[in-house]
Amino acid sequence: QVQLVESGGGLVQAGGSLRLSCAASGSIVSINNMGWYRQAPGKQRDMVAVITEGGTTNYADSMKGRFTISRDNAKNTVYLQMNSLKPEDTAVYYCYAGLTYYNRKYYTGDYWGQGTQVTVSS
Repeated sequence: QVQLVESGGGLVQAGGSLRLSCAASGSIVSINNMGWYRQAPGKQRDMVAVITEGGTTNYADSMKGRFTISRDNAKNTVYLQMNSLKPEDTAVYYCYAGLTYYNRKYYTGDYWGQGTQVTVSS
């Protein structure tokens, strides 16, 4: 089995910063894309940022210049540095990984963390 565990969420004032981390564990063979999505109350889950195994990044337009995604392949961990936070960034942030793991046979798919709450006060 595979587990993705997020950390780093919390309450911050507008203009502040937070750094989210997400570590994947289990009998992982390889990880392709890793990324962050977020979901505000009553809204759909939207992409925040994605990073490939080679380090190519893609951001939602509203996050460009404020958020930075990075990853440590040796640790199977993805990070999201969030600066200049706004109240509209308030949401549950989910990490995901497109990966392959081995348990008597190979399994490939997208796996999600449990989510971490980010609240930005005005």
